[in-house]
Amino acid sequence: MEQDLNNLTLAEGDRQELVYWAVACVERLLPVFAAERPEDTRLNDALDGARQFSAGRLNVGPMRKLAFGCHAAARDASSAAAAAVARACGQAVAAAHMAGHSREIARYTSKALAGENLARELEWQRTHLPSRFREYVYGDGS
Repeated sequence: MEQDLNNLTLAEGDRQELVYWAVACVERLLPVFAAERPEDTRLNDALDGARQFSAGRLNVGPMRKLAFGCHAAARDASSAAAAAVARACGQAVAAAHMAGHSREIARYTSKALAGENLARELEWQRTHLPSRFREYVYGDGS
């Protein structure tokens, strides 16, 4: 099924699938955040909630609150890289409310990593996104 690129919401099943992918992307970035703020559980809590949403066990209301917690964690971070990971997490979780947030994962990954690590991570994200969402997320159909 083709998604309307202008539809930022999408059906709940599509959002559950996009959140599942976005969580996998952010989990790979977590060490950057944890190195700076190992005691801060907001990102892990948000990812746990996102997993529940993907499985159909949590609705959108709590997801929005968890996303706000990620953005608060970003404001509390000292480094730009840790803040970018927290923002990526917030976007991943917010995709439960609006699928268009999934489009921001690569942008925040690009702020969190550099060089070969960045290239590898962006490639991983692209290849692990279900093909039916590639045009929706990346806008290029690749």
